[in-house]
Amino acid sequence: MIALIDYKAGNLNSLTKAFEKIGAKSFIAKDPKDLQKADKLLLPGVGSFAEAMRNLKELGFLEPLKEQVLVQKKPVLGICLGMQLFLEKGCEGGFCEGLGFIEGQVLKFEEDWGLKIPHMGYNELEILKQEPLYQGIENGSDFYFVHSFYVKCKDEFASAKCEYGRKFIASLQKDNIFATQFHPEKSQNLGLKLLENFTRL
Repeated sequence: MIALIDYKAGNLNSLTKAFEKIGAKSFIAKDPKDLQKADKLLLPGVGSFAEAMRNLKELGFLEPLKEQVLVQKKPVLGICLGMQLFLEKGCEGGFCEGLGFIEGQVLKFEEDWGLKIPHMGYNELEILKQEPLYQGIENGSDFYFVHSFYVKCKDEFASAKCEYGRKFIASLQKDNIFATQFHPEKSQNLGLKLLENFTRL
């Protein structure tokens, strides 16, 4: 059973439909106590880093989420902003501390790179760690992105990279912690395959 954390910053409808399509059981966790009922957790995210952290704190999810992930060691998947919140700090909406699950920070794409911001649309991945999220997914596969900020951390935590002006980390993996900068729920069959791989952890 997968808990989709509702902290007023995620597209829960698309994710619910995606899990229904692959036959996986999920529910929307509106109360922090709901996290105890789940085998796995999913932190979606659309919007500002600072506002999202504020929502997690005000809704009471901050400490229960850390307890479930860092102490109980439940598998967790962060998507887009959800991935960025796993880092130690971000600058979107003003400097703000993140959850600190993974050492690193979140930076904005520089406009002087000559790039259109946000980075939006399908882009291919350089898969660095096939197991377990990318099992059955070929290197160079396309996934859907929409973001203006990117993660900077040690390469040992990167499970895939993508190029947009220069290479950036497209997904993370550390112990029971997984995250994607792209949206698997919007990436058609390959995205569904990745979500299915997560449910099988």
